Amino acid sequence: MTSLQHLAYLAAEKKSAEVTDWAARVGWLVGLALFVALVYWLMREGWKWRGTLQGDLPELPTAPDDPGPVRLSMSGRYHGSTTAGQWLDRIVAHGLGTRSRVELTLTDAGLDVVRPGATDFFVPREVLREAVLGKGIAGKVLTEGGLLLVTWAHGERLIDSGFRSDHAAEHTEWVDAINSMINKTETEGAR
Repeated sequence: MTSLQHLAYLAAEKKSAEVTDWAARVGWLVGLALFVALVYWLMREGWKWRGTLQGDLPELPTAPDDPGPVRLSMSGRYHGSTTAGQWLDRIVAHGLGTRSRVELTLTDAGLDVVRPGATDFFVPREVLREAVLGKGIAGKVLTEGGLLLVTWAHGERLIDSGFRSDHAAEHTEWVDAINSMINKTETEGAR
């Protein structure tokens, strides 16, 4: 028998075994589907529980009728909010944990955060604390400086909110503008 005939013989001889126990296979598939559903349900319950724990967070402010002239605007992504300095402690109350597209507008009155499909909010100028370039926030890690992190006070908490512009080169301009606005507010308050 030549090697070519031998290969043809092996190819013809090898066949997969027929499935004889369909009930066992279907049972395993149903069991796997139920396990996946259970995991998703537990994740959802954990998200709701975290929102309940953060129930002391006041309602988010809305933009004033006349916020003043626009200093800067950008479109990009909102990646969520965390407790300031704790980049893994996501805040989910009032929709702050929902990732979405975002239109940011910086005015003399503060920072207007418009999120299509999610809750919009406004950060008044007097509660802004700091803006920095970061690389990560709960569930999103980017290159150094790839994320605009804005720290602001809301109720008894300091919150970090993470934004990424469609044009990352804008981030430095935003950091400078927000921090100069904060310094100007502190100087006016000291008088």
